[in-house]
Amino acid sequence: MRGVAPVSRSVAITGIGVVAPGGIGRKAFWDLLISGRSASRAISFFDPSRFRSQMAAEVDFVPERYGLSPREIRRLDRAAQFAVVSTRECLADSGLEFAALDPERIGVSVGSAVGGTTSLEREYLVLSDSGRQWEVDGSYLSPHLFDAFVPSSLAAEVAAVVGAEGPAAVVSTGCTSGLDSVGYARDLIAEGRADVMLAGGTDTPISPIAAACFDAIKATSPRNADPEHASRPFDRTRDGFVLAEGAAMLVLEELEHARARDAHIYGLVSGYASRCNAYHMTGLKPDGREMSEAISAALTEARLPGGAVDYINAHGSGTRQNDRHETAAFKRALGEHAYRTPVSSIKSMVGHSLGAIGSIEIAACALAMEFAVVPPTANLHEPDPECDLDYVPNEARERALDTVLSVGSGFGGFQSAMVLSRDARGRSRSAA
Repeated sequence: MRGVAPVSRSVAITGIGVVAPGGIGRKAFWDLLISGRSASRAISFFDPSRFRSQMAAEVDFVPERYGLSPREIRRLDRAAQFAVVSTRECLADSGLEFAALDPERIGVSVGSAVGGTTSLEREYLVLSDSGRQWEVDGSYLSPHLFDAFVPSSLAAEVAAVVGAEGPAAVVSTGCTSGLDSVGYARDLIAEGRADVMLAGGTDTPISPIAAACFDAIKATSPRNADPEHASRPFDRTRDGFVLAEGAAMLVLEELEHARARDAHIYGLVSGYASRCNAYHMTGLKPDGREMSEAISAALTEARLPGGAVDYINAHGSGTRQNDRHETAAFKRALGEHAYRTPVSSIKSMVGHSLGAIGSIEIAACALAMEFAVVPPTANLHEPDPECDLDYVPNEARERALDTVLSVGSGFGGFQSAMVLSRDARGRSRSAA
């Protein structure tokens, strides 16, 4: 296929860290997914009564419990706190001795759609006396506001955890940010510009400004009386997504580097591609062409046919146009094999955390391969006839997985796809 660059070095996932609704840490996260439970609830962070959608998938996060110092808590925006905590977990999981590595060969790639929204909105309310003052006194602002205003601080904070002095970047491509950040990190290792990358995404958008924005375009579900069942991708009665927050960070490592130290390998990032539809900020064409092209390019890079895919982790936002678009894309890219392939959306359980969700979904895919279990699509009781694939309704399914496809779709027309493959020399272990 045209436009697919050669990949010279294989890249392994050797560490996973997750901060997600319903449970912090990869074990609690995985337990939630295989249970088929939803973490959505009425918003508790602010009074949501004036909004059309009044629910979200919030993280029960007390920073002191997860090793953050008083200084870090004061200085770091909530999204940065999530990134640091999930980074520490993935580092411990990887078993890497970072002090023994060349710091210039360690890089960072963090995805985020809305950056320091939590701090920015909080400081605006303080500065303007909740919007009542037009003339304001800047002395009331936090001295750390600059870090929230500049998204690059997210990569800097993650780099500081281990003293990474290699490439560092924030990737912001809307709702595909968390997937694209992992793809970018994979490319740096494959090209030989780094040996180890800390890659993932973080977003904490549960705030009045974000709620108002999604209300305006009616993208979020108004099913406020039943938050747990509001996110229902591929269901005939779906009416929008549930806003969420979260983070996931991964340790990516050059494969031979990982094998040389006998690392546990969750899987290989064997293919990645991204496309833009150059069509509409939020609209999607029903034929799924752009997403199918990203899928095909990722599979070509992985040197795998469509028939090799054992499971698809869908974007599955629960909006009508997205679910139709994806269904068409899977059929277009995989042909008849699409009808034999289980597909599911974990957003039905952990909501849509914008720029973080792509990395959270990659973590879910790696764990699905680890434990040979396909997470379900919760709340799928009335299948939409237009969405006629196997969407694994409500209950997890045991299935050996050698090749997993994860996709993302973002405002701006971004369509991304990533292929994970099992390492032939890998071994299993507990997620604990």
